[in-house]
Amino acid sequence: MVDRLIITDIGHRGDGVAPTPDGPVFVPYTLPGETVDADAVQGHPDRRHLLHVVEASPDRVAPFCPHFGVCGGCAIQHWAEPRYRAWKRDLVVSALSQAGVDAQVGDLIDAHGEGRRRAVLHARQGTKEIVEVGFSALRAHTLVPIDRCPVLAPGMAVAIDAAWAIADVLGPLKKPLDIHVTATLNGLDIDVRGSGPLDQARASALARVAASGRIARITRHGEMIAQIAPPLVQMGKAKVTLPPGPFLQATALGEQTLAELVLDHVGNAKSALDLFCGLGPFSLRLAERIRVTAIDSDQAAIEALARAAQATPGLKQVTALRRDLFRLPRPAMDLVPFEAVVFDPPRQGAEAQAREIAKSKVKTVVAVSCNAGTFARDAAILMAGGYKLSRVTPVDQFKYTAHVEIVARFAR
Repeated sequence: MVDRLIITDIGHRGDGVAPTPDGPVFVPYTLPGETVDADAVQGHPDRRHLLHVVEASPDRVAPFCPHFGVCGGCAIQHWAEPRYRAWKRDLVVSALSQAGVDAQVGDLIDAHGEGRRRAVLHARQGTKEIVEVGFSALRAHTLVPIDRCPVLAPGMAVAIDAAWAIADVLGPLKKPLDIHVTATLNGLDIDVRGSGPLDQARASALARVAASGRIARITRHGEMIAQIAPPLVQMGKAKVTLPPGPFLQATALGEQTLAELVLDHVGNAKSALDLFCGLGPFSLRLAERIRVTAIDSDQAAIEALARAAQATPGLKQVTALRRDLFRLPRPAMDLVPFEAVVFDPPRQGAEAQAREIAKSKVKTVVAVSCNAGTFARDAAILMAGGYKLSRVTPVDQFKYTAHVEIVARFAR
């Protein structure tokens, strides 16, 4: 059954929202003020497939990617930039308001830069014994084969071709592959997941793919297959050798922007504790001027950070420690030696750690987040403990999606 709907808003996932007698329904790739025809999504009464835009918004623009609307990677390429930016900033404003947090939210910073420096491509066995490589469709398990992606950085130029070559070597595929690709200073770092054990012939064939050009390393579930050069990324003065399949900010400009905000908020503190530090994008830059203790649960990341710190002349002392901060948050009494605390947790936030920080006397706390909802929850915890939220800055490194980064300063 086809419904004619009037879109009134854009939801927090980037879908258009249309009111109906049975409640709001969500229609991807639509804009406020549009009249559209849409049909039902089986098993999801609150979702619709867009069939046709009957009356388009004056803010609708032509998407720049031929795969937009089929590939699930980008939610919004069809909205004029000013309206898109206002909506993305409002994601943070709304999340804070819903959590009862009163704060001034700054202008959205565009940190897309040259584009994404990492991506996960999927490969599966298609029809007629043909292997397909691409991205997932919107909220579906189907694959959209692609030959290019305009949101990727220039350093990822051969990523799609490399993924196709790897899938061909490993085909026919008994189960889907996830091919994690990261652009580094020495070429692509690729970790293949889902392939199962490799025989010598296929391992040798993958090594030949690596040697064909612009690939630094290929691993399988973290196990070395071939390394042409160490996969390095620059973090301030330091160069970090990546462990296989690491977490890294999506864009180089995004990492730089977040780090500059963190350093600005830390100010003149003489020592800092960096919680959920990952590979050290904040720790290594902070160490150019102050002592840093860096903590994360990922042993490989902690070791990579420590090696980079030791190999970089002129840094202040960096102490890198492994600890699961979800199960064992750093207690308030252990925060006494630090003048500033930085925390940058995964999407689920850092509720337990925020409660410990709220009990401490640390003067400056800098929170970095990739989830407006959990950031707002953690902010409310800190404020209930006596901290004042002075600055909130939204950062857009996942451009054309509903994801937004946040950096905020809390002070006593």
